[in-house]
Amino acid sequence: MVKSSAPSRERIVAGAADLISRRGLNAASIRELAKHAKAPLGSTYHYFPEGKGQLAAEAVQYAGGAVSRVLRKELDAGPIAGLRAFLSLWRGIVVESDFRAGCPVLAVSVEEPPADETPPALTAAAEAFEDWERLLAEALRKHGADSEQAPGLAALIVASVEGAIAMCRAKRSMQPLDQVAQQLDPLIAGALDG
Repeated sequence: MVKSSAPSRERIVAGAADLISRRGLNAASIRELAKHAKAPLGSTYHYFPEGKGQLAAEAVQYAGGAVSRVLRKELDAGPIAGLRAFLSLWRGIVVESDFRAGCPVLAVSVEEPPADETPPALTAAAEAFEDWERLLAEALRKHGADSEQAPGLAALIVASVEGAIAMCRAKRSMQPLDQVAQQLDPLIAGALDG
């Protein structure tokens, strides 16, 4: 995920997304985020004057946007093709990291926020999930799914895949993702036929 030839700001954001996907947000300091991105700590504060919260929000936006671009492209071929691309993307990340990395959007979502505020990273995570659901629901409708059923099915897809990613990491096996794929494929096909 981190490209050493990328501009420093982009490298820091990509590195933060990668580290968050591995350790979660609460376990990563701004110093560790900079180090993981192979960027000087001073550059991190220069580009992200609001600190860790700003960097984390941009890292989640970066990761969410990357997934949205994959979905947008693959959903043109239909919801099943989009689902398979979604699954393939996460399979690659989990396997290539030897089960050490998952989804930074999910990682931020499951951590306890401060009692009196909603951190920007959590807001960015909600927006990423909403974007993925919207893209899936639009593709489902476009390819024949019932308009009222499409948003719920899209939420089920995102929730199932995200949950399976966490289970894969815990079990150190891709079986949960494979099982989810086996259940979602016919469910989507049925929604399109119905």
